[in-house]
Amino acid sequence: MTVSYQYDVASSTSGGFTRLLFKWKGSLYKLIYRELFLFCLGYACMSCIYRFVFTEPQKRRFEVAVLYCDTYMNYIPLSFILGFYVSFVASRWWQQYMAIPWPDKIIHAIALHITGYDDKGRMMRRTLARYINLSLVLILRSISSPLKKRFPTLDHLVEAGFITSTELGIYKLVPNKEFNTYWVPCTWFTALLKDIKAQKRIPDPMGVKHIMEEFNEFRQKCGMLWSYDWVSIPLVYTQVVTIATYAFFLAAIVGRQFVEKSPYAYKAKLDLYIPFFTILQFFFYMGLLKVAEQLINPFGDDDEDFELNWIIDRHMKVSYLIVDTLLLRTPPLSRDIFYDDESPVLPYTEASAEFKKRTYRGSVANMVQQGPAELERA
Repeated sequence: MTVSYQYDVASSTSGGFTRLLFKWKGSLYKLIYRELFLFCLGYACMSCIYRFVFTEPQKRRFEVAVLYCDTYMNYIPLSFILGFYVSFVASRWWQQYMAIPWPDKIIHAIALHITGYDDKGRMMRRTLARYINLSLVLILRSISSPLKKRFPTLDHLVEAGFITSTELGIYKLVPNKEFNTYWVPCTWFTALLKDIKAQKRIPDPMGVKHIMEEFNEFRQKCGMLWSYDWVSIPLVYTQVVTIATYAFFLAAIVGRQFVEKSPYAYKAKLDLYIPFFTILQFFFYMGLLKVAEQLINPFGDDDEDFELNWIIDRHMKVSYLIVDTLLLRTPPLSRDIFYDDESPVLPYTEASAEFKKRTYRGSVANMVQQGPAELERA
């Protein structure tokens, strides 16, 4: 679901960012068009009532209200509140992505240390890899709505191959009323690794230590994901930002109206009917609020939320390839094309020749040292 536009800005050219303004998915317009429509509708209705419905005494009282709203709405430090809040939310959003564990390191450690290409050796490695991925799926389906929709019950995990029917029966025996039990497959992992060590399937005495170190890092990140879901940004902070933004623009519906008699000269003389700069403010401030709203929980189904279903699919396929299939398909040892070349020169295509640069040796690498004669003349 994440919207990537890296290729569009690969080179800095004239109007580079301008091309991004015409995208719809993940855009500012998609986020705020409903609120913008309601704001413009409210502003237009208020303007029509002032121009065509109010009597002269009512217009004078309304002008006082306009002056009041326009004066005091600027006392709301909206730019400061929103800027700090969005910065905090965006930082937390990236930290949550970095907390998603990738099993590659531990899977490579399993493939390295657990020997045997017989059926039992294959089953051991594949089962360890499956337990790792099962633990991740269990924690993600408890914090992510797309994962919960994909695996609404534990039986769907059996159907998907993450857990067997026998393992599911054992899993259900674990008390789970008071806490999340995503860690149960981690316990199975350590028990199986202990049996593998006892069967002397790990020749390297440091192999178990290496695998457990990577396992502990994976397990820690799973717990971090659960903690991010449990401990949210304080509700009071979110309420303050939301109330400040909506209150500002509710006041703007009145405070930014054109009035016939006003102490402000520009309001008395310039009647544009459409509040262009107020609409720009709406784009900026409401856009920032919607950005925070979209990023505060990246485990949902918004445009900028994480592709968790793809991540799960990728992890399972890569895990089985590393611990099983690719171990039997390693290429033969051979000499590389630069085997006898002490100073290999890598080729450039015609299209990439312009990117070939001279080696940088330092800012004073070509400075000539002056001799005694030159120093005396100086």
